[in-house]
Amino acid sequence: MKKFLINISLLATLSFGSCKKILEVDPVEFTSDDITIIDENSARTAVRGVYNQLASNGYYGYTFQTLGFFSGDNIQYTGSQTVNNQLTNHDVKADLAALSTAWTAIYNTINRANHVIEKVPSLAATPTLTQAVKDQLAGEAYFIRALSYFDLARTWGGVQLVLVPTKSASDRPIIPRSTQAATYNQVLSDLETAESLLPQTTNRIRATKKTVWALRARFHLYRQEWALAEEYATKLIDDAANYTLVQPYQNFFANSSSNTSESVLELYYSTAVTNNQASQWLPTTKGGVGWIKPTNQVVELLNDPAKGGNRNSLLQKVVLSGADNWFGNLYYRSDRTDPAFLIRIAEVVLNRAEARANQDKLEAALADLNKIRIRAGVQPIEGETDKTNLLLAIENERRLEFALENHRWYDLVRTNRAQAVLGITDSNKLLLPIPFRELLVDAQLQQNPGYGE
Repeated sequence: MKKFLINISLLATLSFGSCKKILEVDPVEFTSDDITIIDENSARTAVRGVYNQLASNGYYGYTFQTLGFFSGDNIQYTGSQTVNNQLTNHDVKADLAALSTAWTAIYNTINRANHVIEKVPSLAATPTLTQAVKDQLAGEAYFIRALSYFDLARTWGGVQLVLVPTKSASDRPIIPRSTQAATYNQVLSDLETAESLLPQTTNRIRATKKTVWALRARFHLYRQEWALAEEYATKLIDDAANYTLVQPYQNFFANSSSNTSESVLELYYSTAVTNNQASQWLPTTKGGVGWIKPTNQVVELLNDPAKGGNRNSLLQKVVLSGADNWFGNLYYRSDRTDPAFLIRIAEVVLNRAEARANQDKLEAALADLNKIRIRAGVQPIEGETDKTNLLLAIENERRLEFALENHRWYDLVRTNRAQAVLGITDSNKLLLPIPFRELLVDAQLQQNPGYGE
């Protein structure tokens, strides 16, 4: 399998020496595999490669998630790479290494998906490589491409829509940036295609028609298409035989849990391919570096029984130098096989609550909100019929329900609340800058407003 250089970007990788400091290196990045897909085995291998790239350190394995983590007010960076504080201060420079790392990891994922989309449908059918199997493999690639462009759009706005596989530097398409609306349109197109191809089965680590429904509920919420968000959320919620809120809250992640009925989509890791998140969250007393921590504000909220309830299981207290220190507990496994939780049924329920509230279905919205509160061991809200207050209650519930997951920043941005809540004075800062390295190598890219050239 040959690898060709498409672009060169700075990739920050994690390397821990005796002093456990993060080292930054400059490997070849945005490499695409000129994948030879000639039969069922190679097709299945290629699809696994798409998932592996989705789970890579640059994407959901670490770096992309930190862009949202540090931009919000739930999670803080306390390590030696103080440059990450640019995200917290909303004064991000285009040469921040994490931007380039995440950008290129996402486009690598798209490129791998493009190979599957282009090559699998034309494979000759066999007794085992049936049309249904080919549809499923292509549908998974369409779903992951949709998720990738969704993440690009909500983080950077409109981007270049590369829809064919790129095999070499000279083969890279010369196309301008699309608008954010056009990028979201591509997301919807890919989701619709995936929905038509995938089986209506339950699989918590591979995309199915149900996974598409869950992402569509989120997508339509972002687009403020309330009726569609409610419709697609309901499809999952009504499938109570397969998707339920586990009791108590911690059971979806504690005791090395995986693939519980709480999970709609999670990324699988193994001792051979580990998830580096725990290394960043765990204190040194438990083998990590403890550079990513919950903020003092969210620690206080989670430890308040009337607000956090049993969601304080997301926290662990460690006494260091005679003082209490609070660390996250979502990623904790010593063998680093913690899943990355991409979609939980709790999110789908709160998506529907918000969609219903925005359609003035206040009683139904409150019922959904209270499902989450009751599971968390928090008293349900009684008789709230004011739309503004109900939407604020849903926002606050989302903050705690997904306290250590990558939702808070994007929730505040999509609801136009980020400036008020986080004190951001420049609306241009609600999108991150296009990585400087990308601007150097691609004249078709233009920087986002507010970040210069």
